[in-house]
Amino acid sequence: MNRNLTMKQYMKDNLPLFIFVSVLFVIGVVFGAVMVNALSLEQRTEMTRHLGSFFHEINEGIEIDSQQSFSQAFGMHMKWILLIWLFGLSIIGLPLILVLDFLKGVLIGFTVGYLVGQMSWKGMLFALVAVVPQNLIVIPAILFCSVAAMSFSLYMIKHRIMSRSGNIYQPFMRYTTITLAMGGFLLAAALLEGYFSQYMMKWVTPMLVGVYGE
Repeated sequence: MNRNLTMKQYMKDNLPLFIFVSVLFVIGVVFGAVMVNALSLEQRTEMTRHLGSFFHEINEGIEIDSQQSFSQAFGMHMKWILLIWLFGLSIIGLPLILVLDFLKGVLIGFTVGYLVGQMSWKGMLFALVAVVPQNLIVIPAILFCSVAAMSFSLYMIKHRIMSRSGNIYQPFMRYTTITLAMGGFLLAAALLEGYFSQYMMKWVTPMLVGVYGE
């Protein structure tokens, strides 16, 4: 109960940061979706060719190494929050945390925007099974890590630069504990991406192959 109350209080105390990083992420998503329109005809053609080849391979029964997909996804997610954690340890890293949140939004916005732009509702269907499930876990985890990093960095500015007072051990341990906990959620997201999403993609791919007919 005390732990739940502590976390609730932590989220309440950092609500402005949660709102800020969430809005920044949404702006990144919108920017990424708009970027799709800036692609040249050659770039669109090349991306369409690769995507069509991918759909045909899945439809023809070529097996995707789920363990490798899981390892790659988990490695990428952990590198992302490790960067956020490292940036949170230094004052100059504070704006870089914001850049990472924005870029995450851009990547997701571009991916979904391209799929929907190229395939309409079928692209939306593919995004719902291949992009959305794991990101329902990944996005909150990354934003939570970002808030923890920003909160710790601001604490350093206030208590180590301005007033040179305050105990840094407890805030550091809380910050690190939150990051490790989010790493556990990202492990679950990687398992979802590596195994569950593979089966879902095989389920919807027959409907998509016709869009990229040979």
